[in-house]
Amino acid sequence: MPNYLLENQTTERLLFRKILPSDFDAWLPFYHEPKSTQYWDGLPSDPHEACKIQFDRIFERYEQESGGMNALILKEMGQLVGICGLLVQVVDEIEELEIGYSVLPQFWQQGFAIEAAQKCKEFAFTHNFVPSLISIIHVDNIPSQKVALKNGMHLDKTTTYKNNPVHIFRVNQG
Repeated sequence: MPNYLLENQTTERLLFRKILPSDFDAWLPFYHEPKSTQYWDGLPSDPHEACKIQFDRIFERYEQESGGMNALILKEMGQLVGICGLLVQVVDEIEELEIGYSVLPQFWQQGFAIEAAQKCKEFAFTHNFVPSLISIIHVDNIPSQKVALKNGMHLDKTTTYKNNPVHIFRVNQG
């Protein structure tokens, strides 16, 4: 299986690297902001527990080589601003490669999500991993949908994923 991690890749402002257990405390504020998770049903209400579940899943993906989130480090400050990566997902019984992204609330509305998502798209298509990429986005999550559209994606379909109503945005290679 290809290595979907963008380790040591860079954009104008960001460095991609593997997430480390020591990133936990820096990522925890994501779960303290209710707007970060307001669209997704089924997450624990305790921020610490929700963050632990996410980190467990990230490290499980690393072990299984099924893609994974990368830490997005602000090159200028060496500070964690978000997480983004290529994730192997199964949607409607079809294996897909997803561009997933989340940004810490203090860095919202600064273009980091689109900068990182575009890098993921470029990386995946340059390495010919798949003919198309998706992003799985809750039907009510307009900010994430705008990132997908800016990344050249189109609304492909609406379905249910992990008991949540979602739009599947897609971009084709070429």
